[in-house]
Amino acid sequence: MLPKPTLDAAARQEFRERGAGCQPARLATCPTRITIERMSPHELEQLAARLLSGEISIQDFVGRATGPTIADVGPAQVDLDRHRRCGFPEVVYAPGKTVEAMERIFGALVAHGHDVLATRMTAEQAAELLPRFPTGRYNPVGRTFRIPLPTQATAGDGQRADTGRIAIVTAGTTDLPVAEEARETALWTGAEVTLIQDVGVAGPHRLTANLPLLQGADAVVVVAGMEGALPSVVGGYVACPVVAVPTSVGYGASFGGVAALLGMLNSCASNVTVVNIDAGFKGGYVAGLIAKNAARARERTTN
Repeated sequence: MLPKPTLDAAARQEFRERGAGCQPARLATCPTRITIERMSPHELEQLAARLLSGEISIQDFVGRATGPTIADVGPAQVDLDRHRRCGFPEVVYAPGKTVEAMERIFGALVAHGHDVLATRMTAEQAAELLPRFPTGRYNPVGRTFRIPLPTQATAGDGQRADTGRIAIVTAGTTDLPVAEEARETALWTGAEVTLIQDVGVAGPHRLTANLPLLQGADAVVVVAGMEGALPSVVGGYVACPVVAVPTSVGYGASFGGVAALLGMLNSCASNVTVVNIDAGFKGGYVAGLIAKNAARARERTTN
C-alpha cells in the first residue's frame, strides 16, 4: 500500500487561513494546495507498458508519471489520480456538501483535465453552481451535474471514436429518475448510450419490439422496481453483461426495493449482476467500465 500523503501542520494552517478569507464569488482564485505522491515501481512499469504499446502518448505518460495525485482544497482531498487507477475520475456525492465546497472540488478536477460528475444534487445547489460553471449541465430528473471536457474523442477518420456502447432499459416510467442517473453516468464515462423506457414484463411485447436496440451493446443496465423480473427477461435475449438496478418503486410488500433486489439476486439468467437499490450511478459506472474495456479489446483486434 502506498503511504498516505500528508501536509505538515504549518502548511495546513496556512491553507486554512488563506482559504478562510475567500469569498464565494472568488473561489476560483482561492488557494489549492497540491500534494504529490510517487507512483510505485509496479505502477510505473504498467504505465510504461501502455506507452510502448501505443495506448497512451508520450505527453500522457509524462503527465501521469509526474502530475499531482491529490488536491487539498480545504473541505476535501480531491483524488486526481483515480482516473489512472480506476478508469474514471473521482465522482462527487452532493448531499451534505456546501456549494462552496463543491465549487472548490469541481475547480480542482477541471483544472487537471477531468470531466466532472456529481450525483444526487438538488435544484437549489445546481442553481448556485451553474453561473460559476457555465458549461455545466444539470439533469433535474436524474439529479446529476456534469461539466464535460470541451473535446470529443474521435478516430483517425474524423468519426466518433469507439468508447463502448450501453443500453439502459426501464421497466416503468416511475423508474426514470434512477435510469437518468445511470444514463448520465454512462455518458460521463464516454460511452454511446441508448435509453429504452417503459418495457416492463406486464407488456412483454414492448421489450421484444425494442430488441434490435439492445443488439451490439457491450452492457445493458436494467432498472426495475416491483418484483424486479425484467433483468432476467433481458438477460435471456443478450450476449453481454446485464447490470440490474432495483428501485424502491412498488407497494407495501416491495419493502422499498428489497423485493426487487432479492428477485434480481436470485435471477436464473447467468449474465445478470446486481447493484444497490436506486443506485443508478453504480449501474452506469459498472456498465461504463465494461463498455470501455470492450472498446479497447476491439481496438486491439483491429490494429
